[in-house]
Amino acid sequence: MFSHLCNTIFKAAIDQYHVTDYVDTPISNPYEVKTIEFYLFLKNWIDTVQWHLEDIIRNPEIDPVEALQIKRRIDKSNQDRTDLVELIDSYFLDKYKGVAKMDGASINTESPAWAIDRLSILALKIYHMQQETDRKEASDAHRAECKKKLDILLEQQVDLSSAIDLLLSDIEAGRKWMKVYKQMKMYNDPALNPVLYAK
Repeated sequence: MFSHLCNTIFKAAIDQYHVTDYVDTPISNPYEVKTIEFYLFLKNWIDTVQWHLEDIIRNPEIDPVEALQIKRRIDKSNQDRTDLVELIDSYFLDKYKGVAKMDGASINTESPAWAIDRLSILALKIYHMQQETDRKEASDAHRAECKKKLDILLEQQVDLSSAIDLLLSDIEAGRKWMKVYKQMKMYNDPALNPVLYAK
């Protein structure tokens, strides 16, 4: 199942990042360039680094200059993330381009890659909630509350994984078909953001 591949790669990327737990650690992607595995690892690495940048920028004592630099970095990360999701969807569009649509075939509320994006973030939530569950200096009440949340996240991972596999199965069989819209983000485009084009 494709979701199993995703979850395995996401866990490997998260584990690799946390060897140093440092946002400037160079990525060491073990997969062949331009394979779907390469893109999945890169996707989760981007998500993992951004997760920690989001933590850093919430420090109430952060230097404002550093905060602005991190905000710019998060903005770029969001664009990289979006570009990569669209690239992963291109992989599926190409893979299933020869599938004939069945009568009554429908589109899904989100593309496969955007569902995979949510699975990547969910893997990060699970990793960090597990850390809180195991945190020795935290109170028993804190760990117990985090364990309840972790159980829900794990259940959600199973459900989302199943939904992704079913969606891909439906697309492969022609019961559903892919229709992908580019995100067309406006705030990064100097021609579309009025603050930028007014300069």
